[in-house]
Amino acid sequence: MPVNSFDDYPMSWKPQRTELEQPYYLSIAARLESDILSGNLPENTKLPPQRELADFLDLNVSTITRAYKLCELKGLLYAVTGKGTFVSSGLSAQDTFFSRNGGMIELGMIQPFYETNGKVLQAAQRVISSQDSLRLFEYSDPLGTAGQLSSAQKWLRLLGIHVKSDHILLSAGAQNALSVILISLFQSGDKIAVDRFTYTNFRTLANFLHIQLIAVDGDDCGMLPSALSAVCKHTQISGIYLMPTCSNPTGIFMPQNRREELAEIIRHYNLLLIEDDIYSFLSAFGDPAGRTIPFFHLLPENTIHICSVSKSLCAGLRAAFVAFPHRYRDLLTAGMLNINLKTVSLGGEIAAEMIESGEAERTAREKIMLARSRNRIFDTIFPAPKARQIEPFFRWLPIPDGLTSEELEILALKKGVHVLGSHRFALQSGTDTSSFVRLSVTSPYTEDDLRTGLMILKKVLEEKRTDFIV
Repeated sequence: MPVNSFDDYPMSWKPQRTELEQPYYLSIAARLESDILSGNLPENTKLPPQRELADFLDLNVSTITRAYKLCELKGLLYAVTGKGTFVSSGLSAQDTFFSRNGGMIELGMIQPFYETNGKVLQAAQRVISSQDSLRLFEYSDPLGTAGQLSSAQKWLRLLGIHVKSDHILLSAGAQNALSVILISLFQSGDKIAVDRFTYTNFRTLANFLHIQLIAVDGDDCGMLPSALSAVCKHTQISGIYLMPTCSNPTGIFMPQNRREELAEIIRHYNLLLIEDDIYSFLSAFGDPAGRTIPFFHLLPENTIHICSVSKSLCAGLRAAFVAFPHRYRDLLTAGMLNINLKTVSLGGEIAAEMIESGEAERTAREKIMLARSRNRIFDTIFPAPKARQIEPFFRWLPIPDGLTSEELEILALKKGVHVLGSHRFALQSGTDTSSFVRLSVTSPYTEDDLRTGLMILKKVLEEKRTDFIV
């Protein structure tokens, strides 16, 4: 702890040490960037001197220097000799990753083919114009109507999940479902096994609830059964979190034999599996070679399956179906009611309308065709080492030695391309956690934009590789 107290000391920015993760300079830079872009740190705000902030956080001055430098390279900060470091002008929330800022090619955030949203709008118009649409704006049916759950059952059946409608809950998207599951079925201090590179929103949620995530090694087929078994032997693991069809961020497709091997270990140690299978439609409606049996079928008493429609239908349609075994019904129902009070009736009804009309399946299949075309473009620029079983919405690209994913983000951004490096998803710090970049093939507005963005990135990588060799 610092020797001096900073309780009453005036500082323009006070990040909390307990909220930082290693490596600290990246965590500080990320928090600083967030506070700037959200408007919490207005333009031209003078930041605390580096030594002062280092004392406050009980860190080395060099750590603060590196964090400030990263943000300066991104154009978020500027330094004035003899006066200090300040927040740059002209920055606001509209400049974040979600915006369509001028000329920037988006390869970072996964935007799941917004061009199909017109079909969702048509379904929404049909729902709103129906005679009983007013009921959607009431407190009735807090867990979803019988019709909505019946439609959810049909959709899940198409994806290989056979479950009774009274063993399905409607939630406001996958993140809401994860919140309900963790709050209802886990306690502070519990440990959940995850992949070394893990979906960031799940990491953040677990950290918020003081649930410890334990990284388990894997290969190009997903989590290694032997590694999971070793962890379970030496650590009290309560659950396991997997995205088997297309793991975010690695894009790994878990084949059937790996699922069965992991299922044996999960059954042996009686773990609760959270099967977050948001991309299961890529397998169900895609190439037959990519068809697999869900964990929910392999482990019906140990699995809670989450099926969001944000990627298959529409990102803004916040609806997900949660399939669960009977023994968790009371706990999950109580958690859903306490957290939500009422489900997203309008989103659930729109999803049900699309499922019943067949538009949901047609939309999902159309997205697979669009993804196939985009992936072919990617393969011509960055040839894949092996054939794909599915058409992923993003790709996981290794970067050359001597270049970190943090540096690549900055170099690409300077060239007008936004990407997300592997350091953002790594559960542990280390030399191999900053060696990849996740690239969304679905987010650029056109195929030409995708091709241009990938060519820019390839040139950046080639130039850096040449510099390193020299």
